[in-house]
Amino acid sequence: MSPDLLLPLCTFAVVSSITPGPNNAMIMASGLNYGFARSLPHLFGICCGFAFMIFATGLGLHAVFVQFPMLQLILKYAGAIYLLWLAWKLAHAAPMNAEQAARSKPMGFVGAAAFQWVNPKAWVMAVSALTTYLPQGFGIGDVAQLAGVFGVIGIFCVGAWAMFGVAMRRLLQDPRSVRIFNVVMALLLVATLYPILVG
Repeated sequence: MSPDLLLPLCTFAVVSSITPGPNNAMIMASGLNYGFARSLPHLFGICCGFAFMIFATGLGLHAVFVQFPMLQLILKYAGAIYLLWLAWKLAHAAPMNAEQAARSKPMGFVGAAAFQWVNPKAWVMAVSALTTYLPQGFGIGDVAQLAGVFGVIGIFCVGAWAMFGVAMRRLLQDPRSVRIFNVVMALLLVATLYPILVG
């Protein structure tokens, strides 16, 4: 990939990875509820899962969606239903004391990686990046480089949301504040569906 494409790609990766979306809302809630260290598998699952999704899509999955557009539509609505379920769970999650937080488990690497395949924002980002930033006559190296850019940049951008959740943890000391925060995060999670489903 030429430097002429690489800089705009990195800019797009930063902007699309740092803006609010399902991944960022969930990792921020994880940072608040579990702390940064326990949220690391979730963070790496997001970044590796999304990079793999871009790689697989760039190598031919996109052609499958062109051939069978109904499959993409099914994934889109399955993702929306799953996000609504996650938002409901988050909104109804009771604030945890230290003992409960130690016993409960945040989303793990595999779950976060698998979530990318039903995450509507991830599909929009992946298809936009592939169609905009891959050069004519691209090869497997170009696809791998594009996926790698998103994987590396994602660690810092999504990680910033986890750190923000940790910072909020210090501010939100009482259970009522944590409950309000969880409800607000759940509403933001639902709000991320609007531009994707109507677009």
